Amino acid sequence: MHHVRTHRYFLLISGLLIAALLFLVPIAMRAAVSHYIYTSVDDVPRSDIALVLGASVVRGAPSPILAERADSAIALYRAGKVRKILVTGDSSAASYDEVTPVRKYLLNAEIPSSDILLDQAGVDTYSSLYRAREVFLARSLTVVTQDFHLPRALWIARHLGLTAYGLTAEGGESSVHDSLREIPASLKALWNILTYREPR
Repeated sequence: MHHVRTHRYFLLISGLLIAALLFLVPIAMRAAVSHYIYTSVDDVPRSDIALVLGASVVRGAPSPILAERADSAIALYRAGKVRKILVTGDSSAASYDEVTPVRKYLLNAEIPSSDILLDQAGVDTYSSLYRAREVFLARSLTVVTQDFHLPRALWIARHLGLTAYGLTAEGGESSVHDSLREIPASLKALWNILTYREPR
């Protein structure tokens, strides 16, 4: 009986230690890039491109989270902080397109068509940043996304050798679900960097 209790105690402690280590990955990523994250457009250093990371669309229009990212990119462009806006997202299915609605949104905000770049194969954050470097030849960029997502995106960008800054998109308060989702997403990002995954 004592042996069974000791074994259960060992499993419990092991489980708690593993959980703590998993939580530490996104925390460590945030700590590593915190001084590259800005909340004010005025404070962001100049870079070549504002990168709008994909999110869901609703009936052919950007979701509130995606619109907030686009608004941040527009603010950077108008302030002369970037020269181009790269919109990235998953458009792999004919019935689903995260990129074109943002392009329309930017055009409605009077961003010149020639300054809008589209990446329809940005199926995840790593792919978007890798392709920004390899396909769109970005060397410096400012990532615009919500606070829960930004540290991971910046950590990936900097480990891919990009001069990267982050602007926190207004609103989009992170939920417990968002924070918990960052744990597997951060582990995936770590694995992608360690294995130097090449997206399609």
